[in-house]
Amino acid sequence: MRVLITNDDGISSPGLVALVRTFEAAAETYVVAPEHERSATGHAITLHKPLRAHPAVIPGSSVRAWATNGTPADCVVLGILDLLEGRRPDVVLSGINVGPNMGRDLTYSGTVSGAMEGAIFRVPSIAVSIGAFRNPIFTVAAEFAMHLARAILERGLPDDTLLNVNVPNLPKEEIGGIAITRQGPKRYVSRLEKRTDPRGRTYYWLTGEPAPLPDEEGTDSWALAQGRISVTPIGLDLTDGGLREAMEAWELQIPR
Repeated sequence: MRVLITNDDGISSPGLVALVRTFEAAAETYVVAPEHERSATGHAITLHKPLRAHPAVIPGSSVRAWATNGTPADCVVLGILDLLEGRRPDVVLSGINVGPNMGRDLTYSGTVSGAMEGAIFRVPSIAVSIGAFRNPIFTVAAEFAMHLARAILERGLPDDTLLNVNVPNLPKEEIGGIAITRQGPKRYVSRLEKRTDPRGRTYYWLTGEPAPLPDEEGTDSWALAQGRISVTPIGLDLTDGGLREAMEAWELQIPR
């Protein structure tokens, strides 16, 4: 198995290091990750400045690694089109992210977008996140990522799909199982803090807090709340089939 690992927490992230240490013993492993944290970049790609990549060292590992000034999506492009020198990966892994990526957060997530870019290249891809921001336990998520990658190699994934995984921050013996879930409706309510700097100029901080929505059974947030690993199949086709059919009745015309 040949794997390409990226993330949005930066190449020095302990979550990425945990993933590398799990995979390097059993797979031909490469890393292309941002130099610094690029969380909440969504599927941004770099078009208006040069992209650069330089060799990097993953502590305690001998895998080939590069740090870039790009986004997670840029990292996957650089890896597949150049840095792996034509050795196309069998699987792209993005993570392990500190904090969950579920519900409407997928729109913003650099972790999920790294996996999406792999899917665009028709490489089976997995985004992996931990359901906590403090004292994360990476070993369970890393081991499950390996298990899932092997299952994908055996069974395959359809084109233009990826798997979004959220793992409870619990010891292995306390995990309540695995749930194949759907993306839930949970979202953050955005807040804008307007401030003034010492020179009297206005600046802003974007903040947010989870909307008070219940965890619908079968969703990613529901599984995580139940102490179960959530595996959500995600498709790149964003078309809403029901709305598309309903709009046929609108009988839209070009204005005269």
